Amino acid sequence: MLSGLNIPFSNTKSDSFSPEEEDGNYEVCIANISLAERRKRLNFAIIQFVIALIILAILLITGADKVWRLTLILPFGAAAASYFQWRDKT
Repeated sequence: MLSGLNIPFSNTKSDSFSPEEEDGNYEVCIANISLAERRKRLNFAIIQFVIALIILAILLITGADKVWRLTLILPFGAAAASYFQWRDKT
């Protein structure tokens, strides 16, 4: 039934290095956003992290069920993504 979908794979090794890597030549990451945009992303990361910590504190103080803490993955995830975008200049 799926015999027409046979595609040969190349014989490349996953642990081999390209000639550029062996010589010590690596690609340089050039920032593709301005300093103002990087500052916005850092500010967003800090604000999201603080908001998530405040919500976590409220949940802990009120004795809410542990399942409610799962909702904090969204603000913590947004803060982490924004922080890594700021750090990697992307």
